[in-house]
Amino acid sequence: MPRVTLNDVARVANVSAITVSRVLRHPDQVSEEKRKRVMAAVQKLGYVPDLAASRLASSRTHMVGVIVPTLYNVIFADYLLGLHEILVPAGLQVVVVNSRYSQDEEEAAVKTLIGQRAEAIVVAGIHHTALARRLLARSHMPVVETLELTDRPLGLNVGFSQQSAAAEATRRLIAGGRRRIAFFLGQLDDRAMARQAGYRQAMAEAGLDETIVQITGLSSVRLGSALLSRLLEDAALPEAIFCIDDNVALGVLQECRKRQIRVPDDVAVVGFHDLEFAACLSPSLTTVATRRYETGRVVAEKLVDAILGGTALKPAQIDLGFEIVARESG
Repeated sequence: MPRVTLNDVARVANVSAITVSRVLRHPDQVSEEKRKRVMAAVQKLGYVPDLAASRLASSRTHMVGVIVPTLYNVIFADYLLGLHEILVPAGLQVVVVNSRYSQDEEEAAVKTLIGQRAEAIVVAGIHHTALARRLLARSHMPVVETLELTDRPLGLNVGFSQQSAAAEATRRLIAGGRRRIAFFLGQLDDRAMARQAGYRQAMAEAGLDETIVQITGLSSVRLGSALLSRLLEDAALPEAIFCIDDNVALGVLQECRKRQIRVPDDVAVVGFHDLEFAACLSPSLTTVATRRYETGRVVAEKLVDAILGGTALKPAQIDLGFEIVARESG
């Protein structure tokens, strides 16, 4: 069956092709009666606009590329939701690319998005290959680095200090009398390493010995259980466990329940990100709240102003901070 064209819609609606184009692009410039006829024809015929032709004609794609390290971890769902809630109603298309925690794959994604004439690129993170940095810097489009902070932003930088957040959470445990504190992590990505650095910083400040347990793999409930089991194979139970994120912390809590380890009496457990389930657990999870949804919305609002409003997006840093949420687990 041949593709339905603009002329087909015009014929069914008994208007000109130009009128159909105006209804689809600038409906406020067409009478209500003609709008209704055109939209009825669009629905009847199942017409889908040819975006490629439209982009060639206008030199605009209205596409925003978003590069995230994984689609596996739920922490990026809130972030992407914040972006979509602002960008899509404004008429901008969001294209999400998964770099799989690889700077080389991120570089390839940058090349692809620039080649597809994206009008802005949003990257989760601040660490890139040298070529990716050059490509982004020379792209002449709004570039936003998120979820971390850098003193050398390529464009707008919206996030918080991962290291400071982890250091503050560790200091809180120490101030509560916990001296033997273990740090659990899986994937050694840049943000995980920054949190590990924060933990090490706080432990060094207090003159305490580190206990770092790492099993390579994506953060998950299963990983948290495996990390606690690994620790107990070689060492005594610590007084506290600081987990790389809430998923791992949930696994630790489950393993503690299986082993009849009392939380927080025998061991305190702290997570990171304050995912929705953290407040609903028993015991409820003490964690570091990060503003992922707010990050997405702030970025999206700035991009709408830049892409549609013509406001220059100058290099700047927006620190959204973090919050230690104290609950029953520690």
